[in-house]
This record gives sequence, C-alpha cells and structure tokens, in this order.
Amino acid sequence: MPRIKVLHVITRLQAGAGGNTLLSAQGMDPGRYEVWIAGVPGGDLWERARAAGVRTAEIPGFRHTLTPADLLVLWRLVRLVRRERFTVVHTHSAKGGFLGRIAARLCHTPVVVHTIHGLSFHPYQSRPRRTLYRCLERATRRFTHRFLAVAPRVAEQAVAERLAPPGRVHVVPSAVDLAHIPERFDPLARRVLGVPRDTALVGTVGRLDAQKAPLDFVRMAAALQAGRPDTAFVMIGDGPLRDDVRRLAAELDVQVVLTGDRADADWLVAGLDAFVITSLYEGLGRALTEALAAARPVVATAVNGVPDLVEHGATGLLVAPADPDGAARAVTWLLDHPREAAEMGRQGRRRVRATFAPQTMCAAVDACYRDLLGLPPP
Repeated sequence: MPRIKVLHVITRLQAGAGGNTLLSAQGMDPGRYEVWIAGVPGGDLWERARAAGVRTAEIPGFRHTLTPADLLVLWRLVRLVRRERFTVVHTHSAKGGFLGRIAARLCHTPVVVHTIHGLSFHPYQSRPRRTLYRCLERATRRFTHRFLAVAPRVAEQAVAERLAPPGRVHVVPSAVDLAHIPERFDPLARRVLGVPRDTALVGTVGRLDAQKAPLDFVRMAAALQAGRPDTAFVMIGDGPLRDDVRRLAAELDVQVVLTGDRADADWLVAGLDAFVITSLYEGLGRALTEALAAARPVVATAVNGVPDLVEHGATGLLVAPADPDGAARAVTWLLDHPREAAEMGRQGRRRVRATFAPQTMCAAVDACYRDLLGLPPP
C-alpha cells in the first residue's frame, strides 16, 4: 500500500503551534505516512524538521497578518498541493488554516483537518480586526472534515463562536517532548543562569509580544521584590517588546535577566522556584506544559485553555489577566509555602506526563486520519 501523503500548513514553525506541528510530523509512522510541512523557512524548529527527515516546502511571504501578498502565498500553496497530490492537508492556526484550507478545497484534497491552537480573535484586538478574523474562520469551516482542539475550553469556544460544528471537533492535547525535560528541580540550570541556590528564582518562557504581556511580568516582579528583595527574575525568549521590557524594568528599579531565545529553555525551567505566565490569551501554553512536566510550581492567567491544564490549588495557581499585583501575591504564596508548592508541582508533573506524551498525540492524529479515510485501525 502506498504511503499516505500529509501536508501540514503553518505560517511559521515556531512557538507552541510550531512545536506541536513538528512533533505531529515526526511522530507518525514513516512506513505509513509521508509527511511534509509548508511554511516560512528559518528557525531552530525548521532545521530540526529537516534533520528528522520531514519534507519541507518553503512558502515565502507567509505571514501572520493579512496582506495583499496573501494571494501569491495562496497560489504557491495551490501549486504545491496540486503538484504533490496530498491525501491529507492538515492546517494550523488562523492564517495557515485560512489559506491552507482554501488551497486544499481548490485542489479537491480528500481529507482536510484543522487544528485550533487558540482563537485568532480576542477582546484586545480592534473590533474591525476581530470581526474580520471571525468571518474568515467561519467562511472556511465548511472546507474542513475534522477539527482538532488543543484543550476542551478551546473546543467549546470554537463551537460557541460557530467556527466549527459540535460533532466535528475532537480534543487532542498538544504534546511536549518529555524526553528532554527534567522531571524535577535541577540546580545546574540555576548555575547556568548565575543565580545562587539561596535566592528564589522566578521566571517565564515566551515571546516578548503583546499576547504574552511581558510588561505585566516586569510589574509583577517589581511588586514581588518589594516584599521579597532576595528574589531573582528571568525571562527566556525574545520579541518586539524586548526594549520596552528593559525600559520598564529600569523605571521600576527591578533587575530582570533577559536571556533571549534559548534552545535549552525547557531545561532551564527546571531551575526555577516558580514559573509564571502573564498571557492575555493563550490556547494552552506550551511553555506552561513544559514547566508542569518539570514539576515546577506555576502561576498562570486563567485564559482560554489554561484552566484545563492548571487546576487552581491542585496543579498551580490561577490569576486574572492584566493583574500583576495578583500574580505577585500568588507567587509570594508559593515561595512562602514550599511544601504545598512542591506538591502542586508533583501533581502537575503527573498530569502532564500522563496526557501530553507525543506518542499519545500522534496516535490520536493517526486515528483521525484513518477514520476520515475509512481505514481500519492498525
């Protein structure tokens, strides 16, 4: 039997959606599937995909924002899908989902799957932009045979917003590469960051952009340090708000170490006493999942799919978005109650390692493809 050709379409192979896509592509049985990824080239994940034997197709001009150049991107996708005659086109996130599903429709692709990593519109956008993205998502839902959502709340939101019909949305948690994540605190990671063992270390991982609200992390750090001056702070990642983060930290007189992007971010997290995300919106939170896998006590904003991952008081603490003082109080509680914090970390580790293994996700994706193609289970 010839291998099933699958094309993943994503704007850029980075961050949470990119990591999910790469694990999906790598984890499928190479004897059964020939897997491709189409997107803008560049970055560590793109090179890892190529090194792992995943076929890659470069789509120049593929960006997150809508531009007139998208017509050229669509033409390139159509040409690729038509030439390679993929059996499955699997799209990811808003822009990749919109253009990828149109291309698949124009080429009469037998199976079209779309993964919802999070909603493309949110209250922090202007109303015209929010309306536009909602309309585009709704317009392409009829081109889709199956929707996969990374968390139950994300699935519920997609149905409520009429982005997907209820019977066609399946929840498939976004996996993380557990083999490279320590299962417990690692003091060596602290030494790499230059933090003494007797200093509390609070950190985050993520792109320094509006979604992740890095300025709220700085405000949280300043509020926390006022009561606990023996605390150090680290932000792992880079992005357009890097200079704003530096300026605000100087203005508030709080020292925050900015490491930039680090390939070993998942390991460095194992050296934290508390992990914090201040995101305004978040499908699930890949870095959050990795922190829980490393048994780190976490504080996270209760947005979108995050409460599906963090059970308040059991696997971490939830706070409202845009409330840095509330986040500071939650982190202070964790640092003041190390025994309870450690137990939350252990509970989080058990939950993530039981649910978010790549093999589990890939088995669910394989079952999805087989079901839509009318193939029996292996």
